[in-house]
Amino acid sequence: MVELDGLGTLIGEALRRLRALSEDQRGYSTEAVVVTALLVALAILAVGIITAKVIATANAIQTG
Repeated sequence: MVELDGLGTLIGEALRRLRALSEDQRGYSTEAVVVTALLVALAILAVGIITAKVIATANAIQTG
């Protein structure tokens, strides 16, 4: 059978490290700004592509 003697200690150490990492948020705001800027750029690109396709399709419609 698997020994579970050190499992409690291992879990406790893992939780301690996770708490320490979650409290250290240096650089988070810079990361958030970069990710937000990239998402905005992708959204603008998507709108541009969709607009170009809609205009091309509208110009291809024969009206008379």
